Amino acid sequence: MNTDPLVCGQGTEPQQYEQRELMTSGHLACPGCGAAMAMRLALKAMGPDTVVVIPASCWAIIPGPFPYSNLKTPLMHTAFETTGAAISGVRAALDLQGKESTQVMGWAGDGGTFDIGLQSLSAAAERNENVLYVCYDNEAYMNTGIQRSGATPQYAWTTTTPTDHPKDEAKKNIDRIMAAHCIPYVATTTSGHPHDLMAKFAKARDIRGFRFIHVLCSCTAGWKIDSALSVEVMRLAVDCGLFPLYEVEDGIHYTINVQPKGASLKDYLMRQGRFRHMSDEHVASLQRQIEREWTWLEKQTRDS
Repeated sequence: MNTDPLVCGQGTEPQQYEQRELMTSGHLACPGCGAAMAMRLALKAMGPDTVVVIPASCWAIIPGPFPYSNLKTPLMHTAFETTGAAISGVRAALDLQGKESTQVMGWAGDGGTFDIGLQSLSAAAERNENVLYVCYDNEAYMNTGIQRSGATPQYAWTTTTPTDHPKDEAKKNIDRIMAAHCIPYVATTTSGHPHDLMAKFAKARDIRGFRFIHVLCSCTAGWKIDSALSVEVMRLAVDCGLFPLYEVEDGIHYTINVQPKGASLKDYLMRQGRFRHMSDEHVASLQRQIEREWTWLEKQTRDS
């Protein structure tokens, strides 16, 4: 176990993490995959007494073909839209067996969370099921060919929003949607911030009721970046203010965990092929969106 305070999130107490690897080599993720990094770090915080439930997504492929798996935890695959229902059922079954201490973690992509699975997610949150729902967000339907999702940023290229007609709509704010359910815990993090990520998973592990963690995960193919830049680009998303790292407890208590470092939004965008068609006007519009979001978020922090 590791209790080094350097592996703890800002403002948190030292946590204990698994030194054993609960995610092995031999998986099928692309080099530099942010979603693969996220699972490895999350399981270090959650520990081996965890059941992982995965719907159709990149992570339905990454563990390997049935009956093999690269996870050293029980793994259940479910349909695209049913993560919220499936983790509710697993929780009920474990409780009937007296295994109330076993963690149940749903692990869905942005398509299965923002879009297709929103109904079962909302229902499980409304019931305050004692489960952890994780959205690993690579901002498009990457496993099926890089199609636009509700998580795709405005002006982004995907195969269904080509450069001559990029996405018109802003990214859906899933974190405000989940906070509106007044569940015990909502948090955002990225695979490029391992200390913050593990601290938030460890905190969520020890909370009863419905918990939601939104993890920004780079996709080298969909973002059109070199695998060597994967972590750097995720950090830039935070440093330029585009992806705030914060927590919401009981729907009302907001805490900002990491302040942006003033990095250039244009630098973040132009490092990715999916944004290189953007004009200066588009960049300025996105910058105004960021400023509005931070004004709102800082107000929530002060008011709580």
